Amino acid sequence: MVRVGCHVSIAGSLAMSVERAVERGCDTFQIFTGNPRGWKVKDLDREMVEAFRDAVAKSPCSPVIAHMPYLPNLASPKEEGWQRSVDTLILQLRRCEVLGIPYLVTHLGSHLGAGPESGEKQLTRALSEALAAPDTGEVKLLLENTSGSKNSMGSTFSDIGQIINGCDGNPRLGICFDTCHAFAAGYDLTNGSVINATLEEIDAAAGLDRLLVMHLNDTKSPCGSHLDRHEHIGLGGIGKEGMRMLINHPVIRSLPLICETPVDEIRGDAENIQAVRELETGPS
Repeated sequence: MVRVGCHVSIAGSLAMSVERAVERGCDTFQIFTGNPRGWKVKDLDREMVEAFRDAVAKSPCSPVIAHMPYLPNLASPKEEGWQRSVDTLILQLRRCEVLGIPYLVTHLGSHLGAGPESGEKQLTRALSEALAAPDTGEVKLLLENTSGSKNSMGSTFSDIGQIINGCDGNPRLGICFDTCHAFAAGYDLTNGSVINATLEEIDAAAGLDRLLVMHLNDTKSPCGSHLDRHEHIGLGGIGKEGMRMLINHPVIRSLPLICETPVDEIRGDAENIQAVRELETGPS
């Protein structure tokens, strides 16, 4: 059976996120470890950490995945903003280590018009500095592919592989494959041959052993549109058959699948998780 979950809120306390995940039928889930829209986060005290770790240990959910907040830009050519972003990344890695969270997902940011070469240089500096920082344990940093919007970094898996190689292939770097972003960037995931070719690209660029998490999202936007607009599972451009092929692919079905789908009058998180389970056909 595939492991599927969603992004859940930490409002009230970190431990409450576990309750919310279980209520939604998750057996894996994703959180922000603090305020995702600001630079400052509340310090983790011992009681908070122990309550979260205990709740996770008693739940059916594994692994727990954290996501970087929105403001950092690790590809920025502006040194002050870049350093603040790196400091945030180091802080988030340390928080994951304390909380027992094995994976931290990050967007690769924007070069802000300075060009892809500048963006790649800043990224490799940022990732290398953060992973070398003390007290970050063995937390793995997962680079998420983007939709290919203007000035964004990492819209192809070959680009992500090049960034990993620029960090001397640091073994703590991995990949988070977002299906909505990939479709928007031009990967036609309605086609089984393209799904296979995409995974072959990841293997050639970085190795499939680095593919550790999938953000399983349908999309409201056409293939190649570069528009990042998430949709309910099976109700968007990828559709039921595309999602069925993805979910049941022998490489993908072993990954934690995180839905970052809308919550509206059509469906909530629990219904999208159920939609994934209904598309699962079992091992081939």
